[in-house]
Amino acid sequence: MLKSLKDQLDGELFFDDLTTSIYATDASVYRMKPSAVAYPKTVQDIKTLIAYANANDTSLIPRTAGTSLAGQCVGKGIVVDVSKHFTKIISLDKENKTVTVQPGVVRDALNNYLKPYGLFFGPNTSTSNRCMIGGMVGNNSSGTTSIQYGVTRDKVVELHTVLSDGSEVVFGNLSKNEFNTKMALNTLEGHIYKSMFSELEPETVRANIKANFPKPEIHRRNTGYAIDELINTELFEGEYPFNMCKLLSGSEGTLAFTTQITLKLDELPPTKSIMVAAHFSTINSCLDAVAATMNHNLYTCEMLDKTILDLTKHNKVQQANRQFIKGDPEAILMCEIRANTIDEAKKQVEALIKTIELTGLSYANVILMDDAIDKANELRKAGLGLLGNMIGDKKSAACIEDTAVALPDLANYISEFTQIMNGYKQKAIYYAHAGAGELHLRPVLNLKKSEDVILFRKITTDVAKLVKKYKGSMSGEHGDGIVRAEFIPMMIGKENYQLLKRIKSAFDPNNIFNPGKIVDAYPMDESLRYVPDRKEPMVETLMDFSASEGILREAEKCNGSGDCRKLPEFGGTMCPSYRATKNEKDTTRARANALREFLTQSDKVNKFNHHELKEVFDLCLSCKACASECPSSVDVATLKAEFQYQYQKANGFKSKDRFFAQSTKYNKLAAQFPKLSNALFQQKFTSSIIKKSIGVHADRSLPKVTKPFSKLQQYQTNTIVKPIKTVYLFVDEFINYLESHIALDAKILLETLNYKVVIIDTLESGRSYISKGFLEESKILTNRNISHFNSLITESTPLVGIEPSAILTFKDEYIKLADDKTSAEAIAKHTFLIEEFIQQEIELGNIKPEQFTLEAKTIKFHGHCHQKALANQLSSFTVLNLPKNYKVTIIPSGCCGMAGSFGYEKEHYKVSMQVGNQTLFPAVKKASKDVIISANGTSCRHQIKDGTSREALHPITILKEALLK
Repeated sequence: MLKSLKDQLDGELFFDDLTTSIYATDASVYRMKPSAVAYPKTVQDIKTLIAYANANDTSLIPRTAGTSLAGQCVGKGIVVDVSKHFTKIISLDKENKTVTVQPGVVRDALNNYLKPYGLFFGPNTSTSNRCMIGGMVGNNSSGTTSIQYGVTRDKVVELHTVLSDGSEVVFGNLSKNEFNTKMALNTLEGHIYKSMFSELEPETVRANIKANFPKPEIHRRNTGYAIDELINTELFEGEYPFNMCKLLSGSEGTLAFTTQITLKLDELPPTKSIMVAAHFSTINSCLDAVAATMNHNLYTCEMLDKTILDLTKHNKVQQANRQFIKGDPEAILMCEIRANTIDEAKKQVEALIKTIELTGLSYANVILMDDAIDKANELRKAGLGLLGNMIGDKKSAACIEDTAVALPDLANYISEFTQIMNGYKQKAIYYAHAGAGELHLRPVLNLKKSEDVILFRKITTDVAKLVKKYKGSMSGEHGDGIVRAEFIPMMIGKENYQLLKRIKSAFDPNNIFNPGKIVDAYPMDESLRYVPDRKEPMVETLMDFSASEGILREAEKCNGSGDCRKLPEFGGTMCPSYRATKNEKDTTRARANALREFLTQSDKVNKFNHHELKEVFDLCLSCKACASECPSSVDVATLKAEFQYQYQKANGFKSKDRFFAQSTKYNKLAAQFPKLSNALFQQKFTSSIIKKSIGVHADRSLPKVTKPFSKLQQYQTNTIVKPIKTVYLFVDEFINYLESHIALDAKILLETLNYKVVIIDTLESGRSYISKGFLEESKILTNRNISHFNSLITESTPLVGIEPSAILTFKDEYIKLADDKTSAEAIAKHTFLIEEFIQQEIELGNIKPEQFTLEAKTIKFHGHCHQKALANQLSSFTVLNLPKNYKVTIIPSGCCGMAGSFGYEKEHYKVSMQVGNQTLFPAVKKASKDVIISANGTSCRHQIKDGTSREALHPITILKEALLK
């Protein structure tokens, strides 16, 4: 039947084991394997899917970015992913300040489009750089800005939908006469309007809704269907036109399938912004200060607690973002002021700080401006993902994380909440939207154990009762989904709950739209990611994953937050393959989820021996961005290396992979006869034969080889009188045989700057072996290199390298491969990329701008992925700025797409060039000919040459040429 359905769609339909495994989870704690996954291209595709669901007693689970926290995107039917094809911004009405989009438009991408018109869409979730408008409507999302701009429901003007009978219907504002006309229709649409009127018309029903629904002053309320909004229309007892969009917003795709959305926009907020980060010694003192701060015109009022702040210490990106933290606060409150002038903003900030100081509750009030605000906001946004960074099986569980109460009730509510947590011996996590009366409160539980699954339900039940006591909302913005839907009868009363069920039935009599959510809920403590009390799979690995308590737990760190789906326009590198294909299969999340799934479910002796895993890892470029940009720090590049090794143990190594793994051997041979080798590599006929024999794409150029460093005529050992330091210069296998002149430039530069240089050009880093999963060979090299450097590398005699992917192996994979881990860690501590070393020496005053030319030059720099992930680009930027009149900019380019052998291989060449064309190639092509293009990666320079016909220089070459003669 599914094969027949596939033939009827313009889009795609998948029902293989890999795809259904990837879509079995979202960002919640739940797992249900769907029967299939559809990527519809047209509205007709959606109608075809609806007809199929009705005829075959199955269901449709709508999905965009899949970042739902309550299990909304999890189900046993067909997952319908509109994130790939329904991505158009259809029209903008500047006069009426509305925009019409398809549901797969990313929130931040929409606002980038709107910015030149002075408009924006206000609701702002922490996932805004990948969450999509359809999901925001389905969940009635709000985020940090709700205290100023309201929630998504407030912004929805019109929805184009397909109903459960396949009819297309537009919902929007209706006058009383228009509503009556709708009721007269002899269609499902007419039936829905008639049902809605008959259900809500009795005054006793409306009184019961008002008596039992959350307090209306809680603007972030998302419990059940929003019938409390509908009774406030002119049709009943309010003054606003009736609009069914109020009901559909927050309905989680259970009532209709939305294909087009019209949103009301706001003018851009004032441009001048200042943030006050108030630091508190206790959670209670922070919460007690909220009411006072909210008397000011704040644009955001967000809270972070010590648990999350401590987790930021272990994430590379967030380490830079947390520099404003003073001392060791139990909580911070981030209050943002905006104004049209900086003077007015400062005036408001002075008043705000005075108010906070009068409370006597904070111990520090840090003022943040410009980029510091962006960094603080990124720190807060990372909160959810960072919670996945907790090592071991105990994790923060999303169940009570979305409660909202009226602001005057917040302090008392939290006090009673803390008593509940203390009763369960829980130290809960507190973060998020304090100014809106909502905190994302999370218990820490091990849902692999039945006793903690019991606690999962007990804690949720007790907190639900507490929320009801304060007439709050069990869900403020994350929705009911699976985790909270069971508690809706308690929250709104049984009569109101039966009313919701009748509304669901009117819209969807066959229950094809996202069943088990809001009404007739799935049990909240079943269908979890892990079977409680399972026998934990034992997975042996060659690499050491003990820092995460094993490779399975490394994969399990992924909580589904979907940071790997952010697009190139939002910066960073993760995840280059997804950015090229827009396929969920090619995300970091999919790789971690697939590995978790097969390592857990496989009954094979070698649990890695699944072709599905080979497929999901195939387009991973091993850029390592996930190790730093993923808040949970899931290191998929290392997972891939281990997978390749284990898979190839069972299936053998391909000759192509063996060739690339052993490329140093062949480069070394070719470098003995560089002129002959290069002639063969460049001549069309001979190069085509070589490419075909080793699986290189016909359009990819082969690299030129150079004489080995030791054979360069200029190579000699110079005596440095009273050197500042002795430096061991690691001339790696790539530089040594492909670009040895760069090693010579490095030697000349360092010696001219008065450093003694000891050349190490006989060792191989093992990078090519690691990238192809030849871990036994790389382990041998690792142990050999650790033994060689063990007594040589110290603080005063550091190891310095030129090629990032080679030298940074000492700081990364060697720790996981070395038998002598203590020595490996000691060497790693004093190992530096050459730009890092020079940057440190600049800071020590050992290297000065006066040693370089005053000539003016403009440079655009592209950094290597491993440098971005494991070191920093700032070192290269600093080094290139040493000459006083050099103007340097960093290209915000992400991955170049080459990634060692990846970009050579014929099956990967297209994706490689797609990645390069996202940001890097356009930026290089746009640069005038007098602009120097710089890149510190061998592969990067090759990719730039092939993609733009421009030569890129290593920063060290540029700096050597800038030395005063």
